[in-house]
Amino acid sequence: MLRRIVRTLIHLLASLGLLVFTVTATPLTLWWSARLAGPWNDPKGDVLIVAGGSTLDDGMIGSSSYWRAIHGARSFRQGSFREVLVAGGGEPDSVAARIADYLVSQGVPREIIRLETRSRTTRENAVNVAALLAGHRGRKVLLTSDYHMYRAYRAFLKAGLEVEPSPFPDAGKRGSSWQGRWPAFLDLVEESAKILYYRLHGWI
Repeated sequence: MLRRIVRTLIHLLASLGLLVFTVTATPLTLWWSARLAGPWNDPKGDVLIVAGGSTLDDGMIGSSSYWRAIHGARSFRQGSFREVLVAGGGEPDSVAARIADYLVSQGVPREIIRLETRSRTTRENAVNVAALLAGHRGRKVLLTSDYHMYRAYRAFLKAGLEVEPSPFPDAGKRGSSWQGRWPAFLDLVEESAKILYYRLHGWI
């Protein structure tokens, strides 16, 4: 029995060591995030949809929301969007409102920003935004993190809203340095589990 326990521990430690080596010393996170991002393009359109992300315990935006806000502002400057729709709920203020404040600080006119503040999940983002844009004939562009695009894009299509995907390098960028590979890897693992969950429920 003791030998069996020792062998099991050795195998577990060896597997853990292999995982550490693979994540730290190989381009696994770069490959994985690129697969979830899909084609890299810079689509133009009429409505830019910015998907909200994480929030901190005090209601401030987390890292994924922060980077989506930054790239949302950059996309607006580079494109010809007539409207920006930011999606995401939260308490005490919605993440959509926080992102909108940043966009305004970067020169996006507040009067062209619309907010969707009731959603707490990507599926709710898609369903609620689809309702807000029902009948809108303009071209819609969805902006979100590379690792989130696979699920978000398909959730929007499932909700009946045609969008052009516009991913930006998030996990992929963090994975370019060894210090950022483990946080990026954990985000990719979590996102892949969510993709499976959404598939099982028929949401993508």
